[in-house]
This record gives sequence, structure tokens and C-alpha cells, in this order.
Amino acid sequence: MPEAQSAQQATASIKPLVALVSADMERVNELILSMAGSNVELIPEIAHHLIDSGGKRLRPMLTLAFAQMFKYTGDGHVTLAACVEFMHTATLLHDDVVDESDMRRGKEAARMLWGNQASVLVGDYLLGQSFKMMVEVGSLEALRILSEASAIIAEGEVLQLAAAQDTSTQEAQYMQVIEAKTAALFAAASEVSPEIAGESDAVRAACRKFGMDLGLAFQLVDDALDYGGSAQDLGKDIGDDLREGKITLPVVYAMERGTPEDLVFWKRCLEEGDVREGDLEHAIALLKATGSLADTIERAKAFGASAKQALSDLPDGAVKDALVSCVDYCISRVS
Repeated sequence: MPEAQSAQQATASIKPLVALVSADMERVNELILSMAGSNVELIPEIAHHLIDSGGKRLRPMLTLAFAQMFKYTGDGHVTLAACVEFMHTATLLHDDVVDESDMRRGKEAARMLWGNQASVLVGDYLLGQSFKMMVEVGSLEALRILSEASAIIAEGEVLQLAAAQDTSTQEAQYMQVIEAKTAALFAAASEVSPEIAGESDAVRAACRKFGMDLGLAFQLVDDALDYGGSAQDLGKDIGDDLREGKITLPVVYAMERGTPEDLVFWKRCLEEGDVREGDLEHAIALLKATGSLADTIERAKAFGASAKQALSDLPDGAVKDALVSCVDYCISRVS
């Protein structure tokens, strides 16, 4: 089926992808529960608080889907999918401490219940478990892909910390942050299965490109949702980015296009941390008036289209259609 036709037929839903990988996902979940265990009581308690909180598990599903697309017959894809989810979970635990977030996936963040130190250390434990599982797969290249992603994600965190509360941040700097912090894991999750399936460098590159562009689209939609969505869509409080002094793409656009008075407002909120009653509503009004939310969504759509294009030379069938539908779903969250 041609890519254009496949895209037209796809609906904005993650359900086809969930259905295709459901059997493997059960095995991944069992492995996650097993590897999150420890004789140190606090470790499984904190890990399960986040693992059981209803995340979509999109990143490990990509690993499973590409294994299915390339007819991989071993068990390595299940182990690597669990690695990907552990890496993601560790990142969330660390993120919430750095960002001082109160909510995660609609629940109190782990740091609010057990403290910052415990959250960071359990995140470190999950990273250690993920590397242990990577080694068990026996693919040096898969280990390289995921370990490199882990280092890039950490770099992205430091880049974001450096840019936090800095209203001089430019679009290129911000895109560098989210490419490292968010998209790198999507890319690695998409590349490891074609690697262990023995696919060519060109196929691996196409899968990696798909994951990278999907990750960028996903993050930009989240950026827009923080000012124009709901807590249910985000799994955290609306306006957290403003309260935490985060410079995201809609804000970068708004500061570039706004009046000097607008810039004073953004500096007060983001640099000084002086967010008052009514400021979130005023920020949303500025973002809409300058077209910043709309243009952020358009950027997300462009990355979504690029992700779908990356699939064009890959095998046709139910997996490709489900991946296209998944892209549309990610974009549709803000429509």
C-alpha cells in the first residue's frame, strides 16, 4: 500500500499499535515488574508508583512494533523494550526532581511522597537494571545505541537546566534540548529492533529517523498542551512550564513577536519566578495573539509528516499502518 494512501486511511489512534504488540507487551510488563523488584523495600515501592500509573508505554511499543515488522524471532526485543521503559521511567523520576514537579501522570510525583533523594536514587537503580538487561541481550550494537541515548538524554537535561529561566533562549537552542531530552529515546527505541533483526544500515537509519521525528512532534505537542490543553491530556498540571520557568517553543515565538511590555511580563514570570494569579491566562492570551501556539502545532505536524515519510521504504502492512496511525494520534492530542 503506498505511503500516502496508508496515511489517508490511518485514524488518529494508538489502538492499532497497542493491539499488534499486546502479546509481547504482556511479556515486557512481566519483565518490568520482575526487574523493578529489590530487597530494599523503598525501591519497588517508588518504581511501582510510577510504573503502575497508566503511562502509554509508547517507546517500548515502538521497539516491539519494529521487531514485528522485520520478523525478528528471538526474545531480545522484549528485553530491549523493557530497557527502554526503564530508561524512560528513570528520566521521569529525575525530571520531576529537577523541575520540582508536584504531579506526574495525574498522580502526586514520587518526590512529593518519598522525597528528592529517594526519587533520584531509585531512578539510578532503574538505569542500572536497564544496562544489566542490555548486556543480557548480547548485542554490542544494541548496547551502544541505548547507552548513547542515555548519555544524550543526560546532556539534554543539563542543556535544559542551563536554558531554564533564560529568556534569551533561541529556537535552535530549544530544539537541541528536546532532540536530546525527548527524541533521542524515541529514536533509539525504534532503531534497536532492526539492529538485532540484522537489517541494513539504511533500514536502521529510516527507523531511527522515524523515532526522532515522532519524538520531536510528541514534545512540541506537549509544549502546546501545557498552555492550551488539559491536565488529563498532559498527566500533570496545566501551566507547569510557566511556573517552573521553562522556556518552550511557544514562549520563544511569543517573546520574539511580542511587544516590549510582553517581554517584561515573560521575564517576570520566567526569570524572576514571580507568577501571579491570572498570569497563566495572560500568557495563553499572548501565545494565541502572536500565533505562537498555532505555529508550534504546525511545527509538530511537520515533524509528524517527516516521521511518516521515513516509513515510506519500509515493509507495507499492519505494522506500518499502525505506526502511521500512532503519529496521527500524537498530533491529534492538541487538535
